[in-house]
Amino acid sequence: FPTGYMAAENAEIEKGDTVAVWGCGPVGQFAMTSARLFGAERIVAIDNVSERLSMAGEMNGAETINFDEVDVYDRLMEMTNGRGPDRCIDAVGGEALAGGTFDGTLDAVKTSVYLGTDRPHVLRQAIWSCRKGGTISVPGVYVGFGDKLPIGALMNKGLTLKTGQTHVMKYMPMLLDLIEKGEVDPSYVITHKISLDEAPAHYEKFKNKEDGCIKVVIQPGLISSGDDGARVH
Repeated sequence: FPTGYMAAENAEIEKGDTVAVWGCGPVGQFAMTSARLFGAERIVAIDNVSERLSMAGEMNGAETINFDEVDVYDRLMEMTNGRGPDRCIDAVGGEALAGGTFDGTLDAVKTSVYLGTDRPHVLRQAIWSCRKGGTISVPGVYVGFGDKLPIGALMNKGLTLKTGQTHVMKYMPMLLDLIEKGEVDPSYVITHKISLDEAPAHYEKFKNKEDGCIKVVIQPGLISSGDDGARVH
């Protein structure tokens, strides 16, 4: 939750804004939840996993884009009458899938043969898509060097780019207060509760995005219930 909240705060969201979020895992979901707290009017969730897109729509009121089905940039322009989202959040980072784009495919090939460390095509999409004078927030992790970022577009469009490790302890008291008051219930993101001995199998499920696995809670002492019994919803 703190990571998603800081991502939304860094995005400088104002009341009435349209916010696009790439990546609908736990961080992306909480970035959307937090965007609502900051007053976002529209949220656009971008992913290719149906369960994650469904959660974004049902729990955060997001409009959704499946990047396997449409061109993300073109669709965002259609949705914003050619203007682009006010704020963009890259909750994917340097391990992005190719997503059917040429630059994404090139990134994947280069990293597979050790000619690159990151696959930054989501960040490129955010730079191209964000409206002039907008803000891009990057909670997604990048660890090395990203090739061919459109720095010229970033400058010429007057965009602000913010990123960094989350200041967890700064946000925890405030977020816990919201939870205690019932204003936010972060438990919606939990899809599986498992025993400790089930952890290896669920690491694989999470990695491979199987069985609707979005957020797993490991409870030591919980009796193993088998794969099917681990689902929360």
